[in-house]
Amino acid sequence: MKDIVNTESEADTPPTFWRQQEMLLLEQVMALVGRSLSPDVVMREMLHLLSELLGLNRGRVVLRDEDADTGSIRFAYGLTKKEIARGVYELGDGITGRVLATGQLTIVQDIDHEPRFLLRAVERAHLPAGPVSFIALPIKIEQQTIGVLACHRIRTRNRALSDDLTILRILATLAGQLLQLQASLKAKTRILEQRNEMLSRALQTETARYGIIGTAPPLLKAISELERVSDATASVLLIGDSGTGKELFARALHLASPRREKPFIKINCAAIPDTLFESELFGYERGAFTGANAARAGLFEQASAGTIFLDEIGELPLAMQSKLLRTLQEGTITRLGGKREISIDVRLVAATNRDLERGVAQGFFRQDLYYRLNVIPIQLPSLADRREDIPALVLHFLNHVNQAHQRNVNLTQAAISRLQEHDWPGNIRELSNLIERLVLLADEPFLDAADIARYLPRNEAPAQHVNISGPVGSWVKAAPAPVEPSLPWSGSGAVRPYLTATSHSEQQLRETLAQCGGNKSRAAQMLGLTVRQFAYRWQKLGLGR
Repeated sequence: MKDIVNTESEADTPPTFWRQQEMLLLEQVMALVGRSLSPDVVMREMLHLLSELLGLNRGRVVLRDEDADTGSIRFAYGLTKKEIARGVYELGDGITGRVLATGQLTIVQDIDHEPRFLLRAVERAHLPAGPVSFIALPIKIEQQTIGVLACHRIRTRNRALSDDLTILRILATLAGQLLQLQASLKAKTRILEQRNEMLSRALQTETARYGIIGTAPPLLKAISELERVSDATASVLLIGDSGTGKELFARALHLASPRREKPFIKINCAAIPDTLFESELFGYERGAFTGANAARAGLFEQASAGTIFLDEIGELPLAMQSKLLRTLQEGTITRLGGKREISIDVRLVAATNRDLERGVAQGFFRQDLYYRLNVIPIQLPSLADRREDIPALVLHFLNHVNQAHQRNVNLTQAAISRLQEHDWPGNIRELSNLIERLVLLADEPFLDAADIARYLPRNEAPAQHVNISGPVGSWVKAAPAPVEPSLPWSGSGAVRPYLTATSHSEQQLRETLAQCGGNKSRAAQMLGLTVRQFAYRWQKLGLGR
């Protein structure tokens, strides 16, 4: 960059030329502001145009430093990095420091004859020979001086000083407005960040109050629906895949309701034999059956004034469905072997991972009971729908398992990211079990992504998600591809592959059992199942009958 000096041709420059240059400069600067309000972009180009079009060289913008009585060069054109680094001024220090302190325009006609001119940023040897002027204007925001716009000017130029001052005042005002806008945006951004942080903490605190970890939108939507109906007495149906935390949500609904100080009774309908359903739910009188030596209150009576949670409601036998419907409609129960009706006041929360509507169509579930339960359906998100919560869940389970087993196992960020990318057909329950397995089997205090790869299930077939708003699916979840019974699980690796409850068809179970001569333990081994898993599938398909 060369300084504009007085030449014979410049002496003949008509005033209209300078007016055109001024208009071009302002036009370019305004166009730049229209494209970007960033001071970093606008300031440097503005100083560039001042030099190239009007000959106001080595322009710089000095701004006050935060929490200090100094100012330093923030934007410049025509200065080296070393010169910019030297441009630091205390208030009242030299010409620039004086303008920064007083907020008054200062013009030095000849820097060689001004003892207060420091020549700090640019040495005199690097300036043109002959008289050089220095102009420094204050940059203000709401009458407070926050910076200085300054430049060098060749005195012998054929251009009026007043014209330069007019342009510089306009640009100093523009600079102040841009800086004020930037400060306002930063302040609003800080407020929004603080507000978002407060909201995030509030959400985490609110969900943690129920023991639910995560802030994913589908999870927050389910919690919001839960809280909106917490004061009502209508039945709630929790719908979601196995392992999504239906019991946790049912307890959260109880804790958010006015019944929070009363009993919360949970019942797993899949774990109660058909012959014991009535006595378990409704109780029995003395002498109702052999061994009934004393009357016993059922679970509905024990939950009086509180909440009763029926998990896996789709497993309820048809005979019990009609009795449950009568209880919900009339608010009374009759103990087994008794004649007296007992009034009860309970809030019913049911849960299922089956499509009850298809069960109604196939005759496995009573339509009137379905309508009674489906007053307030709440869809619980699967882990695949809330992957952003996986890091928080991993850390939660890791801390819990470490404390429970007196271990100190940690995961690197790469390991957590690997878990976040993994598909979890078993949802939160599968993730929790895997973390416990990692902690108990780990040989090192820190596990990386490669270390946990051997613990992850392979070739799992994700279960189909149940969605009440979607198309009606099958009553029993679709099974993955058949597993050849002749290839037993070898036990290699630390993790048995995850299999859904419907992983094997009735034909597979029968054929494998026949091959093993009726030995269920051997059949389970051939199918890669535990004896308990084999027995559960056998019973679930009704083969035991």
